[in-house]
Amino acid sequence: MEQANAAFSLSPRYPSTAGCCMAACSYSHQRSTLSHRRDRAWSGRSARSSSSLRHAPSVAGVYAAVATATPPPEPKTKEKDLVFVAGATGKVGSRAVRELIKLGFRVRAGVRSAQRASSLVQSVQQLKLDDATAAASPAEKLEIVECDLEKQPQADIVSAIGNAVIVVCSIGASEKEILDVTGPYRIDYMATNNLVQSATAAKVEHFILVTSLGTNRIGFPAFLLNLFWGVLCWKRRAEEALIASGLSYTIVRPGGMERPTDAFKETHNLVVADEDTYVGGLVSNLQVAEIIACMASNRRAAYCKVVEVVAETTAPLLPMEDLLARIPSKREPPPLAEEELAARKPGSNQTSKADALSPYTA
Repeated sequence: MEQANAAFSLSPRYPSTAGCCMAACSYSHQRSTLSHRRDRAWSGRSARSSSSLRHAPSVAGVYAAVATATPPPEPKTKEKDLVFVAGATGKVGSRAVRELIKLGFRVRAGVRSAQRASSLVQSVQQLKLDDATAAASPAEKLEIVECDLEKQPQADIVSAIGNAVIVVCSIGASEKEILDVTGPYRIDYMATNNLVQSATAAKVEHFILVTSLGTNRIGFPAFLLNLFWGVLCWKRRAEEALIASGLSYTIVRPGGMERPTDAFKETHNLVVADEDTYVGGLVSNLQVAEIIACMASNRRAAYCKVVEVVAETTAPLLPMEDLLARIPSKREPPPLAEEELAARKPGSNQTSKADALSPYTA
């Protein structure tokens, strides 16, 4: 090795063959190494690019996904003559079903068990309709729908409401289960609130809620009802939930309905007052059902109102529409539609459905 270095140093202009070979080999090795590294780098990039392309969706796939995407569901069209009644087998609810059918409405009767609705179906079958609503038999205007407002999810309650434009709620804790401490909370508040929320989701146009005198005012004898596990407090919570929902509503606060029979109306005329007027009074289940039907036919007169209902022997006999019109609304009613304006013009031959069907109009 020393000799080679000496020869190289003695002949700077003419390097030895061995030195040239070593330099050439070194240079060739460096080029080979660099080329190998460059090839590895490019192959790595190519592998990563190929992997990315394999995982990227193709243009055709993207367009296919867009083409096969499920279109949004069409909004349901509300049926203007369809009413959903919760508590349809109760004393007020069953009478409200019949009164609504008399006025030409179709009713979806919400019940916990269809088997328990047999008496309701029979009473509807026995109805005799006048010529104005005789296009279909009474039984054809009634549909029984099983619906548990306590246990079923909102989607099922919305399905039970269906295309109804109006919801009537006349549910309440059973007097037969007076030892059930949770009854008023579960039924009068929670179940009612579930129905309110479901009606909001279903986009119904009007909600009629039956509660009681004394829900927002302390006084006797109405306040004695709170001995039934605070039922008036829970009914008030339900009223507040309905008012806060934004729905168009009417809250009906009837007096005592336990003693009066259906014949009560023959000697006692209806009195409709603003909220927190009465703390006592009597009214029949039938009279409450009749004013519910009147509200369904005259939603503008009942728009966003809280009314108290009793019956007295000294009260004058007046059309229910007039009684409702005297109560102030909590919200400004929406403007009338063009066809409604035309129907109200003097000399117009057009009549609204309420005018044509309501037997409560003088």
